[in-house]
Amino acid sequence: MKILSVSDIVVAELSGRFDVGPFKDVDLVLGCGDLPPEYLAAIRQRLDVPLYYVRGNHDIRYQNAPPTGCRNLHQRRIDFKGVRIMGLEGSRWYNGGPVQYREFQMRQMIWRMLPGLWFGGGVDIVATHAPPRHINDAEDRCHRGFKSFLKLISRFKPRYFIHGHIHSHFAATEQRRTRVGNTQVINTFGYHLLELTHAQPDGSD
Repeated sequence: MKILSVSDIVVAELSGRFDVGPFKDVDLVLGCGDLPPEYLAAIRQRLDVPLYYVRGNHDIRYQNAPPTGCRNLHQRRIDFKGVRIMGLEGSRWYNGGPVQYREFQMRQMIWRMLPGLWFGGGVDIVATHAPPRHINDAEDRCHRGFKSFLKLISRFKPRYFIHGHIHSHFAATEQRRTRVGNTQVINTFGYHLLELTHAQPDGSD
């Protein structure tokens, strides 16, 4: 299975009537926040595959104008072709915006999902906007990650934890990835293609 994840900036490779060739085998798109709803809707329509998203701290317009044909993954766990995926929106609180959360609020949202995770056999992919604390994050109030994400990773050991929010440019795919136990944490700033195999990750797909 191939998953396209996107976040934070509109890129030429996925704009307008872009060339679908590099993305022809994509089965699913994950939006990790801070993107115009029209951009997500156009990607979904152009690739003709399901698109699930979580909102970023700048995605205020989504409340009244969500991306057409796309599905909100926040606080949901889905099973897509045998791959268990969950999502959590937002950034750390910094100025009182509607898609910003304090640590205890994010912890409560995860707690509410625990029964479904336990009885559903866990999770393979976590899609968020913010990163885990001290992993790919920064020290300003807006860009600190959530400590509760580290506990989520430790408890359920997802294969992948995909986030946006941290604007970085990468010369190679490996620079996007940080290993945390058996979990690969991936910064999908711009876009990233992930090919899943049935084996557990060992540093490569």
